[in-house]
Amino acid sequence: MIEKGNAIPSVRVKLIGADGETTDTTSDAILGTGRVAFFAVPGAFTPTCHVNHLPGFVANEAKLKAAGIDRIVCASVNDVHVMKAWAEASGAVGKIEFLADGNGELADALGMSKDFSGSLMGKRFVRAAMLVRDGVVESVFVEDAPGVTATGAPAILMALEANPS
Repeated sequence: MIEKGNAIPSVRVKLIGADGETTDTTSDAILGTGRVAFFAVPGAFTPTCHVNHLPGFVANEAKLKAAGIDRIVCASVNDVHVMKAWAEASGAVGKIEFLADGNGELADALGMSKDFSGSLMGKRFVRAAMLVRDGVVESVFVEDAPGVTATGAPAILMALEANPS
């Protein structure tokens, strides 16, 4: 798994930007400039991700930016169409950018992939978050049990207070 001090790998992804437009890009291009709050979820529209994880980042966008975050990025192993629909349905457009990791290549490159075949979901991201500055990982947070505690917006805000920009 990626660790503090590691550089973000370069993997092809699709970005749904703050303007709601979709572009082809790479993970290092998105996470490589400024200070980024990155969080990864097992699936768009899945109950915990949709109800407990994403809404906290949407609600705390201004606080995260006031704490020194330049961009907030959410990733999932879903296709770009699902990720765009999720961004729109969640009211996140203009606040959070979304990376569609359709093949799970970024999840693999970060060492954050998990086999959810038992739930008929295939390979997905583990529930995780990172603080990244100019393409280098500052902190990594991974949930060790179901739910959102270590990787939610409140935990990221606490980490930022402990390590301000």
